[in-house]
Formats: sequence, structure tokens, C-alpha cells
Amino acid sequence: MKVLIISDTHARDKNVEVVLEKEGNIDLLIHLGDVEGSEIYIETLADCPCEIVKGNNDYFSDLPSEKVLNIGKYKAFITHGHYYNVSVELRTIVMEGIEREADIVMFGHIHRPVLEEMHGVTVLNPGSLSLPRQSNHKPSYMVMNIDNDDNITYEIKYL
Repeated sequence: MKVLIISDTHARDKNVEVVLEKEGNIDLLIHLGDVEGSEIYIETLADCPCEIVKGNNDYFSDLPSEKVLNIGKYKAFITHGHYYNVSVELRTIVMEGIEREADIVMFGHIHRPVLEEMHGVTVLNPGSLSLPRQSNHKPSYMVMNIDNDDNITYEIKYL
């Protein structure tokens, strides 16, 4: 199973188009918020199931603020992260993930990639496809693969 994880596109969808073309067939797209009204466009482009949560800039959106998903045998807690103080520390969001019995915690908001293991939970942020804030300032996203033996891998990718 191939999962594309993106965040913080802020209605600047050209790089979403580029990534979808580059990655080819995906089984699931996860957007971790700040889609700013482009959710239907992205769902149409992706041509696969999409899970999208609301970010702090998704004003007047009906999107949920967070979700718990089953992805293969794994449970993922997805949220934008701004309610969990992720700009300062990750402990709060990790503890929330543990409380929800998640194997994976996915968040956006900080516009830079994160891939860590904390307290037995994988914590990840794909960065931003439109407004990157890490030192190389390259738009980033993440691909998660789950093979037939339920082994999971993650890769941070840059445009």
C-alpha cells in the first residue's frame, strides 16, 4: 500500500499536481491541513481515497480537526497539530496519540519535515508543499509504504 502524505498547501496546488504525477498510482492520500478550500480539487486530482483534516487556516471549513485511521494493520492519529503546541514540542501530541492507541501520529502546521520515534510511536510531518520552512527551503512531502508482510517504511521527499 502506497500512501502519499502532504500538508500546508495553502491553496497553492501546482506542487500537488507535480507530486501526484511524479509518484504515480497511490492507494491513499492524507492531507494534514491548511488546504484552504482546495480539498475537492485535490480529491479529484488524486483519484484515490483521501483523508483531509482541518488546519488553522481552513476558516469556515467542514473538515474534521482530527481523525483516527486504520491503515493496514496500523492505527494513525492525524491532525494539523496547532492544538497540540507542535511549534514548541512534540510530547503533547505524542501523548494524545498514545491515548488513542495510535502507532503513528501525523501532523502538519510547522512547515518542515519530521520523522521520529517517540515512546514507541512514529511521529511524522511531511513539511509543506508550498511554504517550506526548513533550512533547504525545498517543498517536501512523505511517502509511506506498507508491504505484503505489513512492514512499513517512510520516505521524506523534496521537489
